[in-house]
Amino acid sequence: MHVVATAGHVDHGKSTLVRALTGMEPDRLEEERRRGLTIELGFAWTDLPGGGPLAFVDVPGHERFVATMLAGVGPVPAALFVVAADQGWQRQSQEHLAVLGALGVRHGLLAVTRRDLADAATIARVRGEALERIAATSLGEVAAVEVSGATGQGLGDLRAALRDLAAALPEPDRAADVRLWADRVFTVQGRGTVVTGTLGAGTVRVGDRLAVGGETVRVRGLQSLKERRDEVGAVARVAVNVHGGTDAIRRGDALLTPGRWLPTELIDVRLHGDPARDLPRYLVLHIGSAAVPVRVRALGEDTARLALERPLPLRAGDAALLRDPGRHRVPAGVAVLDVRPGPFARRGAAAARARELAAMGARPDGAAELRRRGLVRRADLVAMGVPPPSEPVAGDWLADPGHWDDLRRRLHGAVEQHAKEHPTDPGLPAEAARRALGLPDRALVEALATGLHRRDGRLYGTATGPELPPHVRRAVDAVRRDLAGAPFNAPDAGRLAELGLTPKLIAAAAASGALLRVADGIVLLPGADTRAAELLAKLDPPFTLSEARRALGTTRRVAVPLLEHLDEQGLTVRVDDLRRRCTERTP
Repeated sequence: MHVVATAGHVDHGKSTLVRALTGMEPDRLEEERRRGLTIELGFAWTDLPGGGPLAFVDVPGHERFVATMLAGVGPVPAALFVVAADQGWQRQSQEHLAVLGALGVRHGLLAVTRRDLADAATIARVRGEALERIAATSLGEVAAVEVSGATGQGLGDLRAALRDLAAALPEPDRAADVRLWADRVFTVQGRGTVVTGTLGAGTVRVGDRLAVGGETVRVRGLQSLKERRDEVGAVARVAVNVHGGTDAIRRGDALLTPGRWLPTELIDVRLHGDPARDLPRYLVLHIGSAAVPVRVRALGEDTARLALERPLPLRAGDAALLRDPGRHRVPAGVAVLDVRPGPFARRGAAAARARELAAMGARPDGAAELRRRGLVRRADLVAMGVPPPSEPVAGDWLADPGHWDDLRRRLHGAVEQHAKEHPTDPGLPAEAARRALGLPDRALVEALATGLHRRDGRLYGTATGPELPPHVRRAVDAVRRDLAGAPFNAPDAGRLAELGLTPKLIAAAAASGALLRVADGIVLLPGADTRAAELLAKLDPPFTLSEARRALGTTRRVAVPLLEHLDEQGLTVRVDDLRRRCTERTP
């Protein structure tokens, strides 16, 4: 299917033309039919000979309903621009053309209507003026057809031109993330909420979960061109019957692929139209079917920062427009450059940002965006509309190569500095390293730690173990002398205090291999656990705590934690609550 929106001045015959082409009534409301004036969006469709189905979004032409017109045109890739031969170019003709140009619509067709009400010279003049104006916009040179919806003259030529227009439209990405802008929301008794819109990309299936307004809804049914479908792929007019979290859905909301979009209230944009400094401070941003008041802050000659009144699911590369509803004009089209801009935290930041934006191209540059951010999750970059330039360095994290190298140098420096300042405890805890580098994820520290030693959640550089100060080495030598004749009679708390061996220094001595720390306050010589297992292996298994204590020549204070230590090392194992035996690992 292809979808085309009408555009043009009020009462120039847009609805009449759609009616003649499709045999369907695009005006849904009784007031519209009574007044002969389109007020709301209308929808109709036909099958083009040799061209497949073509759907029309018929928009109102009156200046009071431009916001409604924008809701219909916003998501549609092509336009049928209508100018009446007997009236020529009018005020809303110009505004509608400005809308199409601001949105960057590149595919269109001119229909000069009411050919039965004007002579050939007038028709030629109207046609020429319209083509000249259209050519100066993003639409460029378009085909033109002279037609009368009332008499049917030229309808065959118009159908052929529409078939050619449809054939020239780019192939949509049906695997893309869904963003279906709602242009109608209504309730069907017995079925619930129905959301209609133009699906510009992606595919929607029955059973899908979609996000809208912070809620998740389930697709319980689909229709396209009044036919039930199990799935609908872009481009298409689609009606989605949704279930759950539907109370607050309205025109301008969007049904989204969950987890793939980042709603934003602050964007940096490039403007096409009035200079940024000349824009009013308050305007309305139109994108898709949404219309949101924004506060404008000029940055450069053609760049600005927009603060949105409510968040929208936007991506870099999106086309939108700014409208001044009070003056009925479109001062600027908008190309979204950044949906996650940083705050202006220092003097001169806005000017620096203006220079950055001026250097950005029309297409999002993944490498340049990664350079600006340093680190970013791949999923977030995709959700911003930026193609990932590389593979993740850890988990889902992408890193700019230069920034990553700098982080690695800083990490190595932090590890060496910590070892210098804490010689008895040289290992920098990984969490402390994360905080020191300002990293958002511990996994990044692990990925950066190439060339470093890792042990027990700490990072070591050239100092892989504690360096014991002279007074600690003297204390350790004293413990060695105490244990020389009785290797399992660990010094008590008083003796350790007398030697100045605090828990922190004991931990450092144990980490260096100078002492064996069995438990808090219980230290023996290195290898004492292995020697104890050898002695216990000579007992008749299983043995009790008392038997072990006598065999080792020690007290219960030492024997209990020592046996628990041997259990942890796999040298002994419990038989029951009172007895143990040695394992095959015992020397």
